[in-house]
Amino acid sequence: MKLCNKFAAEFFGTAVLVLGGCGTALFGHVGFLGVALAFGLTIVAAAYGIGHISGAHLNPAVSLGVFVNGRMSAKEMLVYWCAQILGAIAAAAILFGIAKSAGMQIGTFAANGYGDFFSAEDIAGGYLQTNVCGAFAVEAVLTFVFLMVILGVTDSKHANGAFGGLAIGLTLTLIHLISIPLTNTSVNPARSISQAIFSENALALPQLWLFIVAPLVGAALAGLCYKLITCEGKCEK
Repeated sequence: MKLCNKFAAEFFGTAVLVLGGCGTALFGHVGFLGVALAFGLTIVAAAYGIGHISGAHLNPAVSLGVFVNGRMSAKEMLVYWCAQILGAIAAAAILFGIAKSAGMQIGTFAANGYGDFFSAEDIAGGYLQTNVCGAFAVEAVLTFVFLMVILGVTDSKHANGAFGGLAIGLTLTLIHLISIPLTNTSVNPARSISQAIFSENALALPQLWLFIVAPLVGAALAGLCYKLITCEGKCEK
């Protein structure tokens, strides 16, 4: 598949992920469970819809983990990153326009944050004010788990890929159920960047670095660890 086709697939897929997941958070009134399911179902749909074109990464952290694991080149990873970030921003702009047209207050705009990012009203709604170390740990560890699952179910040598998309979607749902109350769940720098740009929360942009760095750290570690635990006969020498 040509790189331009992969770019288009990643752009479209990431845009759909943000529209589906963040759109549900903004307009759905479905609670944490509903938002978690929205992100998970969107990933399932993308995996089976465009997975054969680009692998449906839809997330710079996923692409980094795949690169570290040796399954894609640096050039290809950078193209994926550009597509994912641009697709996410395009989708966030659409959501922003819809919110404005409906006369909604933009507020946090489903952006990610920690600590004082969440107001007293948010805390009353179930959010918790973790500190920077806690937030970093949550995002890095859960991204690590996410990537280990992705690398496992897409391993052409060992896995049955027929249900890979479902496994990935369910894992993302679980991750959201764990971390929405703590950080509003990133594990995806593109999703975090796009929402922070339009958020009216004063801490959205200052805290954005964590939701870029932590997922990338977790993904890189997963790429390395999966390579180590699947080294097969080489480990015995």
